Amino acid sequence: MPGDDAYADLPVSDRLVVPAGALTWRFSRSSGPGGQGVNTADSRVELSVSPLELAGLTDVQRRRLTERLGPRLVDGVLTIAASEHRQQLRNREAARARMAAVLRAAVAAPPAARRKTKPSRGSQERRIKAKKERGETKRLRRSTD
Repeated sequence: MPGDDAYADLPVSDRLVVPAGALTWRFSRSSGPGGQGVNTADSRVELSVSPLELAGLTDVQRRRLTERLGPRLVDGVLTIAASEHRQQLRNREAARARMAAVLRAAVAAPPAARRKTKPSRGSQERRIKAKKERGETKRLRRSTD
């Protein structure tokens, strides 16, 4: 059944897994769709984790987490809220997916620096030729009056 693993370990990447015990869940009433059920069901989900205290992080990953998640951390805790679905189960799944995506992006290595290249002689000549042709077209449109 989908959602049976809503309280299981959270795989972030092939090397990083957040243990279920490190995740904190809170449920509350949600706004939005749901009719009268909105007033009674605790379908809004908040998922919290202290990412800097996770076991298995390298010093580099901890530094990346601090730099990239700094503004989102409150007392060292990252909280993700999900209330877009009517069912608590689907909101739990959405919160887990969002938490994994945020952590994955935060610990990811920066992309390789772009190597600067110089335009080839042929591409420069083609660009200049196209500019001259365009200028000639515009010149021919002008009236001679």
